[in-house]
Amino acid sequence: MVIADFQMPWRGWLMLVSALLIGCKGSDVEFPTPPPPVVTVATPLVRDVIDTSEFTGRTAAVESVKVRARVFGHLQKIGFTEGAEVKKGDLLYVIDPRPFQATLSRAEAEFAQAEARLNRITADYGRAASLSSTRAISREEFEKVSFEQAEAKAAVRSSQAAVDTAKLNLEYSEVRAPINGQIGKTMVTVGNLIESGEMGGTLLTNIVSLTPMYVYFDVDDQTYIRIKPLFDASKRDSQGVGMPPIRLGIAGETGFPHQASIDFVDNQVDPGTGTLRMRAVSSNKDRRLTPGFFARVQVPLGTPHRAILVTERAVETDQGQKVLYVVGKDNIVEKRLVRLGRLHDGLREVLEGIQANDKVIINGLQLIRPGVPCDPKRVEMPELRDGRQIPTPAAAPNANGAPATKP
Repeated sequence: MVIADFQMPWRGWLMLVSALLIGCKGSDVEFPTPPPPVVTVATPLVRDVIDTSEFTGRTAAVESVKVRARVFGHLQKIGFTEGAEVKKGDLLYVIDPRPFQATLSRAEAEFAQAEARLNRITADYGRAASLSSTRAISREEFEKVSFEQAEAKAAVRSSQAAVDTAKLNLEYSEVRAPINGQIGKTMVTVGNLIESGEMGGTLLTNIVSLTPMYVYFDVDDQTYIRIKPLFDASKRDSQGVGMPPIRLGIAGETGFPHQASIDFVDNQVDPGTGTLRMRAVSSNKDRRLTPGFFARVQVPLGTPHRAILVTERAVETDQGQKVLYVVGKDNIVEKRLVRLGRLHDGLREVLEGIQANDKVIINGLQLIRPGVPCDPKRVEMPELRDGRQIPTPAAAPNANGAPATKP
């Protein structure tokens, strides 16, 4: 055993190091070659997809009514629960009907009086006509009776109109729902004096329809150019086949669970924003959409086409270029420059660079290098359904033997 003296001159140190190197060179010790890294691979998914763009929209009721009274009087009764759904014709408010009932009774009495007068004058006219034919009365007397009969007929019609108006006012003392929908809060309470009129009348409440539901959103001019041929084709087709449905999602929802169809496109682009207003209508059968919601709108830009799809976690960037790593012959890692398309349910479309049968590395990218062999473990390509990640089955162990993280 050689014990080095720290005071040894540099020549001694040089001789010691040389001896150690010669001893190592002459030994038969060999270091083991590390095993190839374990990676997870999957073949791309091939399916029909539609290119889409996403916009922000706002829901709006198809029908919206501000309820006002048509007659003047004191509020006697409220017949609904605030926030509930009402049907057309449901009783909402009752205004004191007694003044209108009294007015109707007076109008009916005046009508009966006018009708009786007409009957009397009609009888006088018959007798006058008979006497006039024998010249028993003068022409002037006959014409006077004739004019009185015409006046009595007009009075009957006027009285009938007064009766009809009184009946309408009595009917209007009961305020009923004009549409189906959800009613808001009441703006007045029992005992208040209600004023009539569309402009100055008392606002009682409001009702908005729930089914169907409009969604308004603005698109840029380039998107509109791509959408317009589809929209025009759907208008020509009675079944609306030319335009794929748009999809909607609101806060708290994953993905786009609602469907709608475009039914209106504005006639000009806003020069200030460069956007065009569009409207879609959704059936809203589940009542999930409420007027005023912000909505995520996914608009189709074309017809379905076949696409090669991979998970975005497999895509790497190398000097500004997008690349995928695939396992080739003899399990050698290959780098492929790719051209990417749009995102479809969490999967990225690959336009150029790989084939449908390539084994794409989706996990373990940090362990590989192009041209170096690897140990591939096959799994299914992870995907999203309804906005939720589907777990990848049979995840391969990593290089340390521990289970690999699911992509």
